[in-house]
Amino acid sequence: MPPRTCALCNDARAILKRPKTGQQICKDCFFWVFETEVHNTIVEAGLFKPGDRVAIGASGGKDSTVLAHVMKTLNDRYDYGLELFLLSIDEGITGYRDDSLETVKRNQQQYDMPLKILSYDEIFGWTMDAIVSQVGKKNNCTFCGVFRRQALDRGAASLHVDHIVTGHNADDIAETVLMNIMRGDIARLGRCTMICTQGEDTIKRSKPFKYAYEKEIVMYAYFKKLDYFSTECIYSPDAYRGHARAFLKDLEAARPSAIIDIIHSGEAFEVREEVKATQKSQQTCKRCGYMSSNDLCKACTLLEGLERGMAQAAITDRARKRLDAEGPAPDNLRTIPFFQNSTTPGTSTPVALETPS
Repeated sequence: MPPRTCALCNDARAILKRPKTGQQICKDCFFWVFETEVHNTIVEAGLFKPGDRVAIGASGGKDSTVLAHVMKTLNDRYDYGLELFLLSIDEGITGYRDDSLETVKRNQQQYDMPLKILSYDEIFGWTMDAIVSQVGKKNNCTFCGVFRRQALDRGAASLHVDHIVTGHNADDIAETVLMNIMRGDIARLGRCTMICTQGEDTIKRSKPFKYAYEKEIVMYAYFKKLDYFSTECIYSPDAYRGHARAFLKDLEAARPSAIIDIIHSGEAFEVREEVKATQKSQQTCKRCGYMSSNDLCKACTLLEGLERGMAQAAITDRARKRLDAEGPAPDNLRTIPFFQNSTTPGTSTPVALETPS
């Protein structure tokens, strides 16, 4: 049987089958169509404007590495007029994050972008290794997710950027929709599918890969021979998200469009006004100034539990009541530095960057 020709250019030999569409296409057409789809997502959502300073959340993994490459490519090709930075968070996971950050440093040289690395240790006084030693592997992802989100905002504020972009792909978003359904957290369904989010006191954050399949991101990285770190986090195998991921992979095997279908279902979901009325209004944390729906933000509550030797206090109601029964936090309790958003003139100090030599 003769080799198939590309379904798009009808000239070159097809060497891959797109998981997203089933088309058999050549390598060059795959690069072009993948980049064009991301460009169309950016344009249709109006994510950027000329002159924006954009921080790319860089972990060294496939998603963020491909995102950095594609953002630089599209910025040059379509003249977005963006100033791009790499922003990495060091969670303090020995044998994982320290190795992946070496990849990020190589990406810095390869893509000629300034790099800022911010660690949990310098913000919260704890590394993930230390947290896991106290809480175990069952709920550690709760701590990491909360701390990472605030660390990204703090890093972006120190860079005076207008926008953070992350490598969350279609699979990630579909998994989040499934997780919210499994937990009965209906109020978050609409928000978790938004391509762009921004709180009153946080920096605009978006997901250019919202409609990009994880398999295609891997194929793009492979055929482009990009330099990325492929080891999974050593603390993630027990994460709740893994159940949603396994379920989604089974759905995708039976129906490849399931990923996009789930995202569209989340987009179409509407919460009744009476349900919205019961949701807590947005405010700022009285202790660290970060956005919160309570007097204390989740990060401050988690940190207080760690500092007082009751790490589960922000995870279970029973543990929280036990912490409250211990009385108010001592005056010498370690706290998170006060959050200052760079969108308010004069509220943050520029930081030193690692720049490509």
